[in-house]
Amino acid sequence: MKKMMLKTTLGLAVTLASTQIFASGFALNEQSISGMGTGFAGRSSSADDASTVFGNPAGMSRLKRQQVTGGMAAIDASTDINDASGSQSGTNKGDMVPLTAVPMGYYVKPIDDQWAFGLGVYAPFGLITDYESSFQGRNFGSKSEVKVVAFQPTVSYAFNDKVSIGFGPTINHISGALESALTTPFSPNDGDVKIKGDDIGYGYNIGVLVQATDTTRVGLTYHSKVKYKLKGHTEVSPGAGTPPGLLNGARYDASLDITTPESVDFSVTQQINDAWTVYAGSTWTRWSRLKEITVNNDGTETGGGLLNPALGTITEDQNWHDTWAYAIGTSYQLNKQWVLRTGLTFDQSPTNNIDRSPRIPTGDRTIFSLGAGWSPTEDLTIDVAYSYLKEEKVSVNHSNALGQSYNAEYENSANGFGVGATYRF
Repeated sequence: MKKMMLKTTLGLAVTLASTQIFASGFALNEQSISGMGTGFAGRSSSADDASTVFGNPAGMSRLKRQQVTGGMAAIDASTDINDASGSQSGTNKGDMVPLTAVPMGYYVKPIDDQWAFGLGVYAPFGLITDYESSFQGRNFGSKSEVKVVAFQPTVSYAFNDKVSIGFGPTINHISGALESALTTPFSPNDGDVKIKGDDIGYGYNIGVLVQATDTTRVGLTYHSKVKYKLKGHTEVSPGAGTPPGLLNGARYDASLDITTPESVDFSVTQQINDAWTVYAGSTWTRWSRLKEITVNNDGTETGGGLLNPALGTITEDQNWHDTWAYAIGTSYQLNKQWVLRTGLTFDQSPTNNIDRSPRIPTGDRTIFSLGAGWSPTEDLTIDVAYSYLKEEKVSVNHSNALGQSYNAEYENSANGFGVGATYRF
């Protein structure tokens, strides 16, 4: 009995996956608008503004004036679903990701020639997917929303004019809300299961920046893993017409252990001449930590209903693998006021063909970026950026122990827009 219900509600366990963000898995790249313009190719070596608090905390040593950097990125995603089939009837509009905004803010203050202090608030991970209520694959996930907000106080130290290091602990708040249709052979109507929870976890970022030559700068940044134990509740609502005593509506205390992965970012900034600068970088992310997602519900044994005890543990296999992302970009200093940027990124997906579900129908992606910075004065710079993401076409072939199935072909794309400003004082 437990196994039968396990896969009926499997979609609810996938708290941490999205198809429509600009980094692999459920990571977000949007922590810097200036970096967005070069496809984040020089994230750990550029240190152009206060967003280096995230990109490489050692880069604060290059900022000789106190400054504030803030911005907002907006993500407009679309999905084409084709060749859909399954045991349930329904629609496949593919319009499951609303226009999403990702804010960020940073502050850096040089203390002396060696020390600098900084603060950062940003979103390292996040997702939102919300299918139409009549979605054909609703038994495998209808809605997911996960938000992670990080606060990072940071210090950097310059050994000399060539080498600096930086370190910042991170305080991270995660919240999640998940929904899935609950359909059984005993009811002609859909019920649903909803899970909500949140937690605070702690990690750190550490980086080193080396001015290897007068024109070459190398950066390395490590973003640590963060462990969470989300606590909240699970609500079960049986469909109309469910026989009394078979599955009762109930609310249970729920918990979920999850670890967001560590990553290592390496990049090189090469100044060609007074106008041209080239950036190259790669990022490794340890997504292999995500083997499965398990939600534990307390009180199901005494909650009533013949099938309710089967909701005690909800598990779904993920079996993600580690990924690499590669980026190359360039900037051109048009004049004293304007700098133009562009970049190209290749990013692997951590999912596999066996466990891919409607909640995570994601494939390897290619991202093309454009950006510009305008400095009307020496104190103010306004940055804008645009990115276009295109994923490879992938297939979803999912079934559960009740004989329910959903098969479809997904093709995802997204447009990203960013605007930000840096003020120096």
